[in-house]
Amino acid sequence: MADSPDNPCTACGGCCAHFRVSFYCGELSDGLGGMVPVELTSKVNDSLACMKGTEHGHGRCIALVGELGQPGVGCSIYPRRPSTCREFSPWEADGRPNPVCQQRRQALGLPALSALPPQQAAPGLPA
Repeated sequence: MADSPDNPCTACGGCCAHFRVSFYCGELSDGLGGMVPVELTSKVNDSLACMKGTEHGHGRCIALVGELGQPGVGCSIYPRRPSTCREFSPWEADGRPNPVCQQRRQALGLPALSALPPQQAAPGLPA
């Protein structure tokens, strides 16, 4: 969830409170070169970790701050978030809204996202 007011994630947070956020253990900050704070994670297996709160899916990520669907909701570790979060975008590469994002927004009673103008689509997604 970028700090830009144009980023729809800063008034949503639906994906952060729905999916298991799992990622490769090499991303952990335990001395192996990773950045994700190890104290905010749980071990899934020898190769994977996940963000605490999301272990079984449909749980709120421990790094999520604020109220879902409200302005100001965000990630407390945004610059250090796992690749799973970095790679999830509200839009597809062609500028169409991500259908999974649309479902989460609908579940929170938020309006659907519009497609991006062609000049904003593709390279650079996700934020």
